[in-house]
Amino acid sequence: MINKTPDIIFDDGDAYERYMGVWSRLVGADFIQWLSPEKNSSFADIGCGNAAFSVQIDQICDPKKIVGIDPSEAQINYAKELKLKAPSEFIVGDAMSLPYENEGFDIALMALVLFFVPDPELALSEMKRITKVDGLVAAYAWDVLGGGLPMEPLHALLRDRGIEYPLPPSKEVSQIDAMERLWKNAGLAAVYTTSFQVERTFKDFDEYWTVSSLGPSVAGVLENIEASTLGEIKYDLERSLQKDTHGRIVTLASANAVKGIKT
Repeated sequence: MINKTPDIIFDDGDAYERYMGVWSRLVGADFIQWLSPEKNSSFADIGCGNAAFSVQIDQICDPKKIVGIDPSEAQINYAKELKLKAPSEFIVGDAMSLPYENEGFDIALMALVLFFVPDPELALSEMKRITKVDGLVAAYAWDVLGGGLPMEPLHALLRDRGIEYPLPPSKEVSQIDAMERLWKNAGLAAVYTTSFQVERTFKDFDEYWTVSSLGPSVAGVLENIEASTLGEIKYDLERSLQKDTHGRIVTLASANAVKGIKT
């Protein structure tokens, strides 16, 4: 298997919504239920992207306040156009140097972000710093090394052909034991982990391909593949995918999650 790990950049809020936003909400709903946050809590959504998860927090958690931060100006601009019920603020910034005061939030979390951070330990220390005593620090991430990425069927075919594609720079922290170790080493208490599996249905292969090919881990790769090889990949991919009785494409993805309390 050959992997490269250049930067994977999400710089289009609308494309992210079509590609990953749906997946994010599917697993995000399970994650929120598992967290069971108290109503009227203040949330810091670190690496908020286009605010897909912030919207879920707003809809489900009855929050007092939501702030989101992300390095992509385009994603933040998309997020700023959304109408949330709770007071909210979205800014461009760095997860490893958060511009928030100490102990300013009840809950700090990362949704599908931890493995993109170059220094997860530093990012976690920042999340802990901005969380109040007895507050919650949590994250979930696709199980990259366990084959849990939504685009794993396509990745598998690329690997079979020796075609390189990028993965998140800190993919190792997507493993559940690595998450638990990271949280405990940060001095967080009552550390728990869990896993989620979610299912997404596409009306046909054309829809599946259109959405999946938007992913930044494959979009640039696919552009540089010869047409004949690309045709073979699409043919093999369609044959490998599960279909329901109506001919719709049914795909799975899995994520690992961790939470702990600041004492």
